Amino acid sequence: MRHMFLAGASALAFVAGAASAQDAGLTVFDYAGFEQPEFHTTYTAAHGTSPTFSFFGDEDEAFQKVTSGFRADVTHICAGSVTKWTEAGIIEPWDTSRITAWADLDTNLTGTDTSMGESYFIPTDWGSTAIIYNPDEVPAEDVASLQVFTNPAYAGRITVPYNVDDTWALAFLATGVTDIAAATDEQIDAAAAWLRQVHPNLRTYWTDPAELAQLMSTGEILVAWAWNETYPTLRAEGVPVAFQREAAEGSSVWLCGLVNMKDGAGSEDLAYDYLNAFLDPSSTIPLVEQGWGSANAAAMASQVSEEDLELAGLGHIDAPVAAQLPMSQALRERLAEEFELIKAGF
Repeated sequence: MRHMFLAGASALAFVAGAASAQDAGLTVFDYAGFEQPEFHTTYTAAHGTSPTFSFFGDEDEAFQKVTSGFRADVTHICAGSVTKWTEAGIIEPWDTSRITAWADLDTNLTGTDTSMGESYFIPTDWGSTAIIYNPDEVPAEDVASLQVFTNPAYAGRITVPYNVDDTWALAFLATGVTDIAAATDEQIDAAAAWLRQVHPNLRTYWTDPAELAQLMSTGEILVAWAWNETYPTLRAEGVPVAFQREAAEGSSVWLCGLVNMKDGAGSEDLAYDYLNAFLDPSSTIPLVEQGWGSANAAAMASQVSEEDLELAGLGHIDAPVAAQLPMSQALRERLAEEFELIKAGF
């Protein structure tokens, strides 16, 4: 997401509140790293400059800032936050007739209804979360199941994200649930009990991919629940690494996108130009090179080979998938509260 959520992008959330002075007609509120011009080339081609970007560290911080009066025109959040932002009345629906790639959005990631109800959320980028491990020290059969996280043989050499969405996705998958938003009380209790088994095995809860990469590079961590971007990063550094997305219980995908801020001071026309630029085929390869898939399924299919997807940790898999889609605010708050207890050892 992202949060610390979220969604692959939060790895780059090392700047809070800074802004790049560009086109004053449009302010985009985002995780640092997504301001790269390669991600919106048709916007700069049309207007001669990028939008103004302001950055947040996680989506809770972003929510607090916008509800306290900060005015942005477009914000980049992940699916787990959509319900909260919608119910707060701070975003308004997009007009899908003005979205050039609307028909090309990947319904395999978003479900059959990509409108998210009234089109409050337009998916733009996605990634996977799965087991990353050191194949020199961890045999493949040990990561054939998500139960590796409860294996006492790896006590003190395991880590999972300091993150509600990703870690609960792991717990639900491990206990046989893929439809997180529809989880029952019994399923939540079972997933929580499983996380409590995992907790004593952990060396730490990792907070960003740079930290995780360091832990794996030094050998302190052998098995992690991680975003796909860590896989090519470690491989490029020569660290022994493998990415297991086809554990028996499956793996997860996360989805992020753009929301239209209700009280934005900038141009609505520019907001659509920016959204269309993000989804334009010209943005696909730059996104994949950074470890993120584009929600434009047609562009992905025409530009990105299966080999390149595999190398990015985004390839097709034959295993269950838990998609991190919007959930009720009541459910997310319950999971967040329970996670705080688990992290504290309760």
